[in-house]
Amino acid sequence: MQFDVWSKTFSDLSVDCIAAGVFEDGKLGTEAAALDRATGGHIKGIIERGDFSGRSGETLLLSQAGRLSTRVVLVGLGTESSYNRKGWRRACAAALAAAGRTRVKSVALAIERPPAKQLDDYYFGRCVADITGQALYRTNDLKTGKKPPVPLIERVIAGPVRASGVAHARRGLEHGAAAAAATAVQRDLGNLPANVCTPSYLAEVARGLAKRNASVKVKVLDLPAIKREKMGCFLAVSQGSAQPPRFIVLDYHGPRAPRTAPIVLVGKGITFDTGGISLKDPGGMDEMKYDMMGAASVIGAISFLAAARLPIRVVGLVAACENMPDGLAVKPGDIVTSASGQTVEILNTDAEGRLILSDALHYARRFDPAAVIDMATLTGACVIALGAHHSGVMGNDEALVAELVSAGVRVDDRAWQLPLTEEYAEQLKTNFADMANIGGREGGAITAGAFLGKFTQGLKWAHMDIAGTAYQGGAHKGATGRPMALLTDFLVKRAGAG
Repeated sequence: MQFDVWSKTFSDLSVDCIAAGVFEDGKLGTEAAALDRATGGHIKGIIERGDFSGRSGETLLLSQAGRLSTRVVLVGLGTESSYNRKGWRRACAAALAAAGRTRVKSVALAIERPPAKQLDDYYFGRCVADITGQALYRTNDLKTGKKPPVPLIERVIAGPVRASGVAHARRGLEHGAAAAAATAVQRDLGNLPANVCTPSYLAEVARGLAKRNASVKVKVLDLPAIKREKMGCFLAVSQGSAQPPRFIVLDYHGPRAPRTAPIVLVGKGITFDTGGISLKDPGGMDEMKYDMMGAASVIGAISFLAAARLPIRVVGLVAACENMPDGLAVKPGDIVTSASGQTVEILNTDAEGRLILSDALHYARRFDPAAVIDMATLTGACVIALGAHHSGVMGNDEALVAELVSAGVRVDDRAWQLPLTEEYAEQLKTNFADMANIGGREGGAITAGAFLGKFTQGLKWAHMDIAGTAYQGGAHKGATGRPMALLTDFLVKRAGAG
């Protein structure tokens, strides 16, 4: 996909399709008004006849607009008084989706921009690329029948941008294009069935990423190596599966990266979660192939860094295994010893993600990290608390948590801070071990975070619970791409490249 911006007039552009916005009261956006003049009043005529209402996200494709031979997509902006950045994103996504259903190869987005305080030139470019990736993404399904045609769009030009802002917008497009490609990697991994996307498959994907990018090094720990690391919690979860576990280390060292402590990203990689002996209800269990979206996010983030060539060092850690209920599976009441030496009584085998993350977080210490961020589809409790709108975030370093929350605001991939005070850790007490792996129903997302916190003393650490945001279920089930926008923006800022 090629991206660029324009700063003069769309009449100078050579494209197959132009997308322009119309407000609900019939008022044309600035660029739509210019487009109307170019068509000899054709667009106003359509509105006056009542053929287009301008409701937010509504589209109308014109194969020919008056004197203009180029295709035009009219997109509704809603009411002018309520038009904002969210409405602009919706309009751009709708216009690109409409154009993608045709055979056009190039599109100019001439949609009214919200005020600069809502969307500066850098984020204008970044969001255009992100929205394009989301709008044109097609699920990597395994259907053998006839599939809908793949969009042919290969060039998107957005504007207008002031001449002074072109460089900023182009840098945003560059980062946004890399983030969109990384998001597609993450979504593709999540959407694969669990009999394809196994722990070994994730390891091969990581190896392929390193092979294609000299800035990325990879190390994969197999079962004997994991045992040598004494990762007792990780091994306990994996022991009921015929699929061998893999612990994946991806080390990105960007060009001109300063010799400072790295950021470590940790991802939960349960490639399928039955709940183990604490078996889940059958309804919706097929969606447990998405229990590795944290791992997919880590792999996606490293692929983004390699494409964007950011001057930073980032280490990605993925603990990958299945959680199965065979005769060798760990049982409720079993006590295991973590890599940190702390003992854990496993009261519920379906609280397995925190177990594998505990050993991964301990492994992160060897890099003397500047910050550690783990991502996991960890708890149903977080879904109940925040729904599908915000990822949960908590940690032991307020500045780091605030960075993540701010990144989410900038790219419309929002997270919400949950409290992580010492009272929640009290719920993890048990008579028989240093801690239990669950703390009761109350505050379940937070007690899971409190469990992880016991393995992060001395680290600057944040935990992101993406159970409600990384995928959607039901008839439209699929990976959403979150929290890749948030994560990549955080990395851009940390690299000083935004």
